[in-house]
Amino acid sequence: MSLTQPLTTTLSKKGQVILPKSIRQALGWMVGTRLMVESTRDGVLLRTETVFPETNPEDVFASLSYDGPPRSLEEMEVGILAEAKRRYEGN
Repeated sequence: MSLTQPLTTTLSKKGQVILPKSIRQALGWMVGTRLMVESTRDGVLLRTETVFPETNPEDVFASLSYDGPPRSLEEMEVGILAEAKRRYEGN
């Protein structure tokens, strides 16, 4: 996002700030986008709220059950590729 001149906005009586449309579009922020607000040494930082909390592999490893014979790495890769093709081709 390259701007030739700085953009400005005004703080309302309710503490609301309007973000310029060009910035919202460049970031893909639509109506209802939840933003995290962080005070920094340089000013205020806005970031989109994460949809899912951060997890560690140890927290979710083996959390899905599977009743069947073990699959080899090759079989899993073939299955993943087949599903990706199905989704891409819309079948």
